[in-house]
Amino acid sequence: MPDRTDEAILRALEKDGRLSFNDLAGQIGLSKTPTWARVQNLERKKVITGYRADVDPSAIGLELHAFVQVTITATRHADFEAAVLRHPSVIECYTTAGQGDYLLHVLVAGIAALDEMLRVDIARMPGVQRQTTTIGMKTIKRGASIVECAARRPR
Repeated sequence: MPDRTDEAILRALEKDGRLSFNDLAGQIGLSKTPTWARVQNLERKKVITGYRADVDPSAIGLELHAFVQVTITATRHADFEAAVLRHPSVIECYTTAGQGDYLLHVLVAGIAALDEMLRVDIARMPGVQRQTTTIGMKTIKRGASIVECAARRPR
């Protein structure tokens, strides 16, 4: 686990990944050079895995979030995962314990696009035996702090 200074860096960058090293240094109480070195170390260790802009899906016409639980044939995991990685509307995919094998978070324009995706794309992915879909009606929480989550775990 990172020390308190690294944790402060991570908190600040989670809030604003575009901070200059000068502004970041000011927020955490170090000079620019040690701050830069710490960020480089966090990147090298893969604690920081990238930087990106948060895009509001509805602002670009993607209104419908759906969660698709998929059960597949036992021998097709690698082929299914490869197909999921190629599909642009699957924004997250998790292996699961329980009734299904995978949980997909998909993002599409609306119900017609979801219907087509389920029938044409997901149903035809390698090994798919069954799928169950839940539609998200309203986003209550999105993009929570990973650092805050880690800080709450028992040590």
